[in-house]
Amino acid sequence: MPRQLPEGCEIFLDHVGHFIRDPEAASRAFGRVGFAATPVSIQVNPDASGGESPTGTGNVTAMLRRGYIEALFKTADTPLGRELDAALARYCGVHLAAFSVADAAAAHRRLAADGFAVRPLIKMRRPVATQAGKDVAAFTVARVEPGVMAEGRIQILTHHTEAAVWQPRWLEHPNGATALIDLVIATAEPGAAAARYARFLDRPAAKNAAGHVVRLDRGCVQFVAPETLVRFAPGLAIPSLPFIGAYAIAVRSLAALERHLRNNAVAFIRRAGATAVRFPDDIGQGAWLFVERAADLPWRA
Repeated sequence: MPRQLPEGCEIFLDHVGHFIRDPEAASRAFGRVGFAATPVSIQVNPDASGGESPTGTGNVTAMLRRGYIEALFKTADTPLGRELDAALARYCGVHLAAFSVADAAAAHRRLAADGFAVRPLIKMRRPVATQAGKDVAAFTVARVEPGVMAEGRIQILTHHTEAAVWQPRWLEHPNGATALIDLVIATAEPGAAAARYARFLDRPAAKNAAGHVVRLDRGCVQFVAPETLVRFAPGLAIPSLPFIGAYAIAVRSLAALERHLRNNAVAFIRRAGATAVRFPDDIGQGAWLFVERAADLPWRA
């Protein structure tokens, strides 16, 4: 998909979020694997007085030419900050999956009509520095109540400030990463989870050789049994189920990626057109699957 953002009724896998404790350590961990991390940003919401109130979280990101990776940390004792603490008590790693649409308000109404317990639609902002000066990244986010999606903070959003979020200076990475492709969730009941996500994402679920999949207009969500996830990323420990255990990243060259990993003493496993890398401890439990072509991913092959 050549566009960053969806149009019409399209829905994209937009970004994934690691819940972490130390943003500086997370930035260093991203750097060892070859991702260029952005500076720390503190997230806020507009309040009734016309000012801004902290959401309770901040982030660092690795921005890609398609999608991005986020690492979220607690900044204040708010409901959102306490949710992050509760997730970290399960495991440090990916607890957030965000899907982009052209109209988050319409998605919010659809979710409510389909029986999902939704939170109020929110408008989120975070300050960003650009080469031209200060700017703001703005989003409208549709969320369900905690526990409705057992896998974590699963949300649908609309971006309002593409240029502020995807700045060209942050899109080049030493590991050659270009795009977020797919998300892999390990669960005791892949079929039931896929059916729930099919309702949430308004796309059909299907069986495939690895388990069950929900295909989007850009990207897929793959649901697998825990033993299947371990086949994709050998040696990966599964802390609890459900577990957002892996996601796929496109790179320009696996050979160049692997040179960077060797130079930074990062272990990896190469097999059948994909390179598996476990997350450094500072960004949690889980793994990346790097490929040059999405068709080489083991659950797509």
